[in-house]
Amino acid sequence: MKCPFCDNIEDKVIDSRTSREGSAIRRRRECLKCGKRFTSYERVEDMVPMVVKKDGRREPFERLKILTGLKKACEKRPIGMETLEGITDSIEKKLIGMGVKEIQSTWVGEEVMSSLKELDKVAYVRFASVYRQFKDINELMNEVKTLFDHK
Repeated sequence: MKCPFCDNIEDKVIDSRTSREGSAIRRRRECLKCGKRFTSYERVEDMVPMVVKKDGRREPFERLKILTGLKKACEKRPIGMETLEGITDSIEKKLIGMGVKEIQSTWVGEEVMSSLKELDKVAYVRFASVYRQFKDINELMNEVKTLFDHK
């Protein structure tokens, strides 16, 4: 493991413990050269499916893209990082559990929207406005109206 401070590759593990409901191991490390401490996470590498984009391109599934989208949608909302990471973990688990080699990007987007709809209506509208690419204010208003009609 390369030290993020001095790029030395020799370190010692100070502490190890499970995290994220047992799906990862958190390790505290100390660089043997500079003495600074850092954290690393070890996870089982799952067979990650390819995501088929709307234009037909294919790219590997990246949980970080989901987390980034959630962070933007929930910016300045009373929602903690643990909640956003939990949603991301849930979507990733569901996808891997499906055992498919490819998945449409629309599936991922709809899963995110479904989670946000239950979590925070403002974050849901923010995400939907980007994801659904509303052409005008009327489309946005229709989405908000639909949101309130389902209450």
